[in-house]
Amino acid sequence: MRKGIHPENYRLVAFKDMSNDDVFLTKSTANTKETLEVDGVEYPLVKLEISRTSHPFYTGKAKFLDTAGRIDKFKSKYKKFQKVEKKDKEKADKKDND
Repeated sequence: MRKGIHPENYRLVAFKDMSNDDVFLTKSTANTKETLEVDGVEYPLVKLEISRTSHPFYTGKAKFLDTAGRIDKFKSKYKKFQKVEKKDKEKADKKDND
């Protein structure tokens, strides 16, 4: 390995899967302000939306997981365009009837 290109501040960090509350420890250089106590020892905490314990590829189970509300955000963002289309269609129908 080349000298001076790899970080030297590796430390034990707790990673928490927020979808199933699984916690695992591993060495990392990730910066974090939060901490978590595991087995009486306090570790820096990194929160994950999905990990090996909840990802369908690793678990073999396909399940619907929308922790961030992405679908609701999408629907609310494009809801205004759906209404416009209906109004335009109604106007076109009225013109056809006249």
